[in-house]
Amino acid sequence: MNNLQIYRRNLPHWRMDGAVYFVTWRLYPSRPTLQSDEKTKIVEILCHFETVRYLLIAYVVMDDHVHVVLQPAEAVSLQQIVHSWKSFSARKLQQENGRIGALWQKESFDRIVRDETEWREKIQYVMNNPYKRWPEMTEYAWVYPVA
Repeated sequence: MNNLQIYRRNLPHWRMDGAVYFVTWRLYPSRPTLQSDEKTKIVEILCHFETVRYLLIAYVVMDDHVHVVLQPAEAVSLQQIVHSWKSFSARKLQQENGRIGALWQKESFDRIVRDETEWREKIQYVMNNPYKRWPEMTEYAWVYPVA
């Protein structure tokens, strides 16, 4: 693997230039679940810099966590992207929805998607995740068109 970097907080984090990542982050423990309007705001934040800072391949915003498959742009780190999503969404929901205190857990889970099989598995996982809980839900799930 070229340019592989590994660092650790509580979880290991692997970074590689040009990689596609599967990322998950969760609400801070004991926080109320996300309401429909809050999920919509998070979707807007995820899409805000799409194609500028990253290629957004798939995402789902659940009531207590978010899954994203993305490829960062060349000069942008995954840490910068996830930090901006989490901090901007927390501020927005605190200001507009009256949330108090930390919204998200500090650390996120991320994984390098290593090949096309895993790429398809991760997208399928993201897309099927809401149907486990809400079989009729479609408005918060999106997949980038596959060529």
